[in-house]
Amino acid sequence: MKNKIKKYIILPVLGAFLLTGCNEESFLDQTNPNTITTETFWNTSNQFQTGLNTVYGALQFQNISGGGLVYEMIMGDIGGTESWYAPFTFRNLTYNDGTYYVTDKWNELYVGIFRANQVIENLKTTGATFEDGERESIEAQARFLRAFFYFQVAHTYGGAVIHTEVAINKEDFSKPFSSMDEVTSTIIIPDLEYAEANLPLSWSSDNLGRITEGAAKSMLGKVYLYDQKFTEAAKLFKEVIDSGVYSLVPDIMDNFTDENELNSESIFEVAYNADVNPGANGAIVDDNVNETGAEATTLARAFGQLNFGGYNTLLPSYSLHELYTSDEVDPSKSINDGNMHSQRLSATIAPLNGETDYYLLPIGERGGWAFGQSSYIKKHTNWYHWKQEDANSRSGINFRHIRLADVYLMYAEAVLESTGNVSEAVKYIDMVRERAAVITLEQYMADNGGAFPQLHISKQVHGTQPLVAPSKESVLTHIQRVERPLELAFEGHRWKDLVRWGIVKEVFDELRADEVWRINNQDILEISGDGIAPLFIKERIRPDFNLSSANYQSAAHDYFPIPVQEQQTNDQLNN
Repeated sequence: MKNKIKKYIILPVLGAFLLTGCNEESFLDQTNPNTITTETFWNTSNQFQTGLNTVYGALQFQNISGGGLVYEMIMGDIGGTESWYAPFTFRNLTYNDGTYYVTDKWNELYVGIFRANQVIENLKTTGATFEDGERESIEAQARFLRAFFYFQVAHTYGGAVIHTEVAINKEDFSKPFSSMDEVTSTIIIPDLEYAEANLPLSWSSDNLGRITEGAAKSMLGKVYLYDQKFTEAAKLFKEVIDSGVYSLVPDIMDNFTDENELNSESIFEVAYNADVNPGANGAIVDDNVNETGAEATTLARAFGQLNFGGYNTLLPSYSLHELYTSDEVDPSKSINDGNMHSQRLSATIAPLNGETDYYLLPIGERGGWAFGQSSYIKKHTNWYHWKQEDANSRSGINFRHIRLADVYLMYAEAVLESTGNVSEAVKYIDMVRERAAVITLEQYMADNGGAFPQLHISKQVHGTQPLVAPSKESVLTHIQRVERPLELAFEGHRWKDLVRWGIVKEVFDELRADEVWRINNQDILEISGDGIAPLFIKERIRPDFNLSSANYQSAAHDYFPIPVQEQQTNDQLNN
């Protein structure tokens, strides 16, 4: 059994304190000396460290870093599902302001914001004694986490209700809805700048997983990238790259298992543990009076294949499946040992012709890969070491919100947009491709008179993948349609990427047209038999984009609506 790092747990008594008011007069005249109150708690550095741990603990909420992310992951171009699963509503864009995940993600993010605010606010007035730099470090971590929660609110709901102080009474909860620009300029950027200035490049081994200067710079660069401030973004990403702290791990699989967590590629990672509190359901995060938190994630069971104890509520789209088959292995790379598929395919999806075992059995031995399900998700599941997923939805695989490969690709995008420097962008794209042991853009260009193929175009549907000359536009399209989905599939970025690029409708319409072609050419695809390469689709064509393509409207679907309970309780939303 490998050693696991210390996880950031929610302490039962403190958790209850953080979520209840402390201003009502007691019905007793005497004070219970064992009761935690605002007067007795925020008085020592250890208490502030404990309070900070509860802010980290909010990252473990399932709709922030766990199984609830399925509902957002399914909205882009890389995921599909079946009509009998709950995520179907999000695949078809038919959710509303009262739909699960729309309401729960908002609630969980604001719990995190509330906890961060408590730490930040009490640091201003405490008489506690801290070691040199400790006060600033605690504030910097809390402010990074608050910025991250607000970034998620703003880019999920199109803005946020700003709370920077702990509410004292009911009226304090009524605040107007602020625009994304206002949230970014007044909260997110100042918090991240403070974090960048007051955090270390790295922590000691017993504090691994805490926020670092590199995480703050990477997050701030991402904020600028989303805000189309490309020069600022590129500068920050390059500082992270040149810091010497991070490097790509040789095996991409190390980013999606519990065997090499917090590795050299990790920049911002959320810790989970399947061994703590056995018996607790993985969905339970906080300790409370009646339940003990699991500290586990439910994502593995959500993704795992049905015949191996999972639910496969999210399935790779045909587009993503074929994109991985077009991720052509470079035969000169010995790391592949003759495999026909890339590292990225084998680490992310399980097609019928996959080259690894799957839950310790040969692929296909236990069934599946039928009724239009051409592949299943491996990433974040326990296929590599368990016989099946845990029946109590417990998994200990950490979730990586930012890793170096993501920074490389964001840097390449920022460079293209700010300077048009194609060679610099290709350099960092190819670093990611080389790790996957696939043909680099430079190699494609050397072999094709200076051009490279448009790998996102379905060869099965269109017959060819046209060659294009490298330019700002063609390389940016490659990042958008090929590199980011291949490298970062099911890591929580895709929908926000499509929205910020403004290409949702274009992509959905293309994929729906490909879907219609497959429906009209079922004989050619031999779906009544064993199917044909590269997807081997059997029995039916799954209609992932028939409704999302027709339903999508930017104004209605780029961001979730404000949850109904917030509308009902916050009387300033309509002012």
